[in-house]
Amino acid sequence: MYGSIKELTELAKKESVPIWKIILDTEMKITECSEEQVYDKLDKRYEVMYKSVHKALQEPQVITGNLISGSAKKQYEYSEQQDTLGGFLINHIMALALSASEVNASMGKICAAPTAGSCGILPAVIIGVSEHYGLSRKDTLNGLLTASGIGTVVINNATVSGAEGGCQAECGVAAAMAAAAVVQMRGGTPDMIGDAISLTLMNCMGLICDPVAGLVQVPCAQRNASQAVNAITSADMILGGMTIPIPADEVIGAMYNVGRQLPVELKETALGGIAATPTGKHIREEIFK
Repeated sequence: MYGSIKELTELAKKESVPIWKIILDTEMKITECSEEQVYDKLDKRYEVMYKSVHKALQEPQVITGNLISGSAKKQYEYSEQQDTLGGFLINHIMALALSASEVNASMGKICAAPTAGSCGILPAVIIGVSEHYGLSRKDTLNGLLTASGIGTVVINNATVSGAEGGCQAECGVAAAMAAAAVVQMRGGTPDMIGDAISLTLMNCMGLICDPVAGLVQVPCAQRNASQAVNAITSADMILGGMTIPIPADEVIGAMYNVGRQLPVELKETALGGIAATPTGKHIREEIFK
């Protein structure tokens, strides 16, 4: 059993197994499910994720206010061009993240990972990377399993609620889970996974939650895309040899403390940030006449 990232990584190193194996064994003990049953549950959630990140790539979703409708299709079409600044993979992953955000905003079926507002980040990253490198379904599910264990630690020791900790706790944690997953999928060590979590959360420390008109559209969808990129760049830096001096558990604790220090206006109330700009207020008035 583990209650922290340190305990999780130390167990993996002690038993000379990948982190996902420790998470799998723990899940089997807690739920009294067999390995086959655990993977069956993972597979069902993966299917929901897969559909959500592809659904809006070709067909814009009908959304209240239509603040983000069609954004995924535009990004997908842009990703197919040859001269994008970030290249195909980065732009494709952003399109996948935007698609899930559109599906969520249109009341479609998504997998909250760890929340509905951040539902595009983890699936976009693991599916984008899996497809790009031709990874097996099992390897991809092991990445998802890794992410689930990281999310569990954060939920038990901090928060993933935008109303409690700001967007750093939603999109930030989702990005950290995604970074951990792809570092695992690309053969990273347990220590690398811990460093990826630290770096990803550091990159968005203090990110507020300020949804325009109180809707999970702007800037939520855009942050799903940008935090998916945060996950990829963080994973690449760690896989490239960067080490982070602050342990993941301490960064998670810092994120939680920062979230508690944020004023209520900056935590999902739509009373601050861009939601409180003149245009943000006008959009709300137009939508909710």
